[in-house]
Amino acid sequence: MPRQARLDAPGLVHHVMARGIEDQKIFRDDKDREGFLTRLAEVVALSGGATLFAWALMSNHFHLLLRTDEHLLSPLMRRLMTGHAVTYNRRYRRRGHLFQNRFKSIVVDEETYFLELVAYIHLNPARVGIVSSIEALAHYPYTGHAVIMGGRQYPVQDTGSVLERFSVTLSKARSEYESFIAARLYQGTREELRGGGLIRSAGGLEKLLLRDSDHREAADERILGGGDFVESVLGMCEPVVTSETVSVAEILAEVAGRTGVNAEEIIGPSRARVISRARREFYLSAHERTGATLAALAKMTGRTHVAVALAIEEAKKDRAAGE
Repeated sequence: MPRQARLDAPGLVHHVMARGIEDQKIFRDDKDREGFLTRLAEVVALSGGATLFAWALMSNHFHLLLRTDEHLLSPLMRRLMTGHAVTYNRRYRRRGHLFQNRFKSIVVDEETYFLELVAYIHLNPARVGIVSSIEALAHYPYTGHAVIMGGRQYPVQDTGSVLERFSVTLSKARSEYESFIAARLYQGTREELRGGGLIRSAGGLEKLLLRDSDHREAADERILGGGDFVESVLGMCEPVVTSETVSVAEILAEVAGRTGVNAEEIIGPSRARVISRARREFYLSAHERTGATLAALAKMTGRTHVAVALAIEEAKKDRAAGE
């Protein structure tokens, strides 16, 4: 499937995830982990680099929560992951890709989701049984939780932004933070923290669409936040160019030629079944192949963000059914 454009702009908070190809290990031992952390520290500490809030290294994947500064996220992650892959392949005398495709990143509404994501990321080793308790997690060296609790030194991690949300006194802040983490230990894999938060909180795209026009909000699976936040992010982000150079106009002409529905009808107001289907196909192709945002497609066709999102989901169902 063609890649969806990444949302990337200086100053955004991202939850970043990357996994080994075919779920293979990307860390076999502590030497691999320490090497990765050294490289991560170098990337974060670059002039105009990023601020690191939370992290967890698992055997076959990693999580980061960070805010970019002057640099975009993509070149920082490319430097980090390429460097680790080269070192890993050299050490184990292997060839080929180490990571599964590109990394995944979700833009996060800091005000709403910051602490929840810190907890979600730092609890990874406890959820899979690497450590047996919250007390043990405080001394496990391969999440940022140990840094916050004083069990490990990692100067590039910004612990203050987490602890200051609990108390100005260090000991009290750590105690309240640990209680906050412990309360979330048994919540399991939290799908609502994996992007598209507004869609999930509304009960799905269909229910979101059924809200009256005064209560509809923008939604995007690459963003974790409410409608106002989604619109602000989409407004500031220029899509990262994918490997394809086809334009939205070319895709519109392509869909028109394939379906027999002319371009004016596809972007027009008609709700005729054949036209609506061609329009859904256009939305999906333009979104996936050029990175056109929901906002841009909505504006182009005189519809809402939510209507475009729902149409794209319907087009995916059509494609999966082989229609």
